[in-house]
Amino acid sequence: MHGLMMHAPLTITSLLRHAEINHADAPIASRQPDGSLHRYTYADAFRRARQLAGALAARGIAPGDRIGTLAWNDFRHFELYYGVSCSGAIAHTINPRLFADQLEFIINDAADRLLFVDPGILPVIEPLADRLDAVESIIVLADAHEMPDSPLNNLECYETFIAGQPDTFEWPDLDELTASSLCYTSGTTGNPKGVLYSHRTTVLHALISNVADGFGFSSMDVVMPVVPMFHVNAWGMPYAAPMTGAGLVFPGAGMGDGAVLSGLIAEEGVTFSAGVPTIWMAVLNHLRQSGQRLDSLNTVLIGGSACPPALMEELREVHGVDVRHAWGMTEMSPLGTINTLKAGMAGASPEAQQAIRNNQGRCLYGVELKIEDDDGAELPRDGSATGYLKTRGLCVCSGYYGLEESSAHANGWFDTGDIASIDADGYLNITDRSKDVIKSGGEWISSIELENAAVGHPDIQEAAVIAVDHAKWGERPLLIVVP
Repeated sequence: MHGLMMHAPLTITSLLRHAEINHADAPIASRQPDGSLHRYTYADAFRRARQLAGALAARGIAPGDRIGTLAWNDFRHFELYYGVSCSGAIAHTINPRLFADQLEFIINDAADRLLFVDPGILPVIEPLADRLDAVESIIVLADAHEMPDSPLNNLECYETFIAGQPDTFEWPDLDELTASSLCYTSGTTGNPKGVLYSHRTTVLHALISNVADGFGFSSMDVVMPVVPMFHVNAWGMPYAAPMTGAGLVFPGAGMGDGAVLSGLIAEEGVTFSAGVPTIWMAVLNHLRQSGQRLDSLNTVLIGGSACPPALMEELREVHGVDVRHAWGMTEMSPLGTINTLKAGMAGASPEAQQAIRNNQGRCLYGVELKIEDDDGAELPRDGSATGYLKTRGLCVCSGYYGLEESSAHANGWFDTGDIASIDADGYLNITDRSKDVIKSGGEWISSIELENAAVGHPDIQEAAVIAVDHAKWGERPLLIVVP
């Protein structure tokens, strides 16, 4: 017997409509290349997303067609997130920092029909343009007077592209399993692999990540994603923020500039931000030199690589920021764990609390984790046993684009490629990537532990540990530092 409840598909379109009706005046600020700020609201953004969808339809873009983007975090990229996916096409966000041969492979493998490109990124694409088989046009994300000089003859201006289109485009009714976006992940071997997200998984990820022990957004928040929008949907923040009415601040191409980020936090009253450790190292370096404080900033989510404890401690102790260590993967949409203290841990000593916070955290709802030994036997959750980390869940990919059969998805579990332990409270501790772990004299040595120890030294900014061959021990760790 089924329950007698209405069924509504979980689509990004439903998220857009909710924000449009209930959070129309929530602000979006975007830093432009000249340092100025573009300001508008969710209502403005979604009107323009409708114009974009109309322009795509007029160009003959059909449901399921792939539309590539090579852009920083900006209001036009935000419009593409919604205008493309809600029209039934697939938003393919592309990392412009990849090597030229990787970009060529990715764009051709996805068969992108259109590319939307920031002006500053256009020089990356120009040498490849005649080798991009399916690309019909390259649309520059700029006003007409900002169009760059280029040898390409298939350039268009974004504002001209959407101009004249009505803002009354009727969104199609989509099945929630419809593909919404595509992101390629670089594996340890071979070509990058495409992870194809659905409307359902995208909305579920936004719902799941918005719990109190996750993002915990509300309409009182101002959110600044410092995770690139070309990387795993900026960890889902461009979907989670409109769901709750939180304001958005996009830093543009200044995402690695500590002064730019600190200024935006202060000027826009940013309460929540997220990014990789190197971003926050740059911010702290600027703060030490300037004496500026992060008075509005309540929470920072740090992931992408292991976060040095010294970085977390400085943000927390000096600036009063709640630092949440996180872990995930492109294949997981991406968030898998977020680190917050459980009830009863608040009374622990500062040292004990920091030891807990150094872990990658506990599973969000909808994520299952386990660790296995070399023979595939599950290992205990005792914080000591270390093995290969496997996952499955509501937002975990079941295969790769064009490669639905994958050895990484054996027996219904995805092999993350990480080496980890899980303790009795469910806290995950990533000790290494399986490809990076160093085996010396028959013993495993964690490169992450050595790197964290090195970065804790006040005279070291960055550190990396690699394995080098050794006649006696097989491998020994070599520490490389940036003073």
